[in-house]
Amino acid sequence: MDESLRSQVENYLSHLDGLIRRGRQLRELLEKDPSSKSAIAALRVWQEDCGVTINQLSGGSKAHWLARSFSEAFLMRSNAGQAVEGAPPDEIVKRLLNVLEQAIVSLTGTDDGAVISASSQAPAPHRFDFVHNLELRPVVEQAYVDSRRALEQAEYDLALRTSCGILEAIVTDALEHKGVSALRSLDAPAGTISDWAFETRLAIAEKAGLIRGGCARLPAVARTYRDPTDTVPASVTEREARTTGQVLHVVMRDLDPGR
Repeated sequence: MDESLRSQVENYLSHLDGLIRRGRQLRELLEKDPSSKSAIAALRVWQEDCGVTINQLSGGSKAHWLARSFSEAFLMRSNAGQAVEGAPPDEIVKRLLNVLEQAIVSLTGTDDGAVISASSQAPAPHRFDFVHNLELRPVVEQAYVDSRRALEQAEYDLALRTSCGILEAIVTDALEHKGVSALRSLDAPAGTISDWAFETRLAIAEKAGLIRGGCARLPAVARTYRDPTDTVPASVTEREARTTGQVLHVVMRDLDPGR
């Protein structure tokens, strides 16, 4: 990355960090008093500042993925799934914070320093936007690509292991976002969520309503993929690998109902 471009990216990152800090402060104020006139006024100014920055980053194109994300933050969905105006102020702040965080991820996600506006498309393919941990998203995205490639190349043991790893990662992310305190009434075990057994995480996620019953189809070999004895054999069948991938897709839909 040349110095001028590096400087441009660093300036954007600094500005985005400032907008995120202001947004979090506004959200706290609105949660305490949604009708606060001073908070509403500050919200309007903050939204305008966000809009200017997003417009710059998206090259002035309303078709750009970042500009679209900004516009969609102000919309609600009707029961029929249609977009309507009128999202609550605190919800708008939450959504805009997510847009700003996506912009940061995009600015820091390439070594060549490509500015966001260099492409009018979202970082493809964006299957894992529902994952709350921003650092985890590119990891599971790459793992997903690897799992599909392994399946195509008949490396069924690798495909199964990788699909299971993705499944474990996204369910753990959902549980951690839910919070341990909210899971205690569901007979959740003691300790941190990342220390729970794979099957335990799936069971608690189902009890919490985060996922449905799709994991019942997981092959036995997939359920024990993390066993210390390393029991996943090289003779994993194509059926087992494909079924595990199908279960992963079901869970992805559960965690992201808008898919």
